[in-house]
Amino acid sequence: QVQLVESGGGWVQDGGSLRLSCAASGRTLRTYNMGWFRQAAGKEREFVAAHRWAGGHTYYIDYPDSVKGRFTISRDSAKNTVYLQMNSLGSEDPAVYYCAAKEGNTARNTRLQSSSDYDYWGQGTQVIVSS
Repeated sequence: QVQLVESGGGWVQDGGSLRLSCAASGRTLRTYNMGWFRQAAGKEREFVAAHRWAGGHTYYIDYPDSVKGRFTISRDSAKNTVYLQMNSLGSEDPAVYYCAAKEGNTARNTRLQSSSDYDYWGQGTQVIVSS
């Protein structure tokens, strides 16, 4: 099993940037599929980004249109940490952001964009955007 802890959330002005971190313990993340989701008040959990392991040294990255070009997901294997760099934050972005992990590999056409696709979750970190 793997334990996930998010950090880096907080208050930011409209148009600003934040970098969220997801630190893992218990297992290495090299052979895990990693995802970021967010949930705003009164809304369902929403897919934000995925960094999928397809076997060997092959990874695929996916974003929804709502964050494409603004958000970037990445891994640091040495630190066993996944990041979400968020730029140009606006009124559509405030939410609690969650890191998620799924064991095993995935095919190129398996997007893993549903909450039910993942096995492990962090506690969440809140992002507040002020105009």
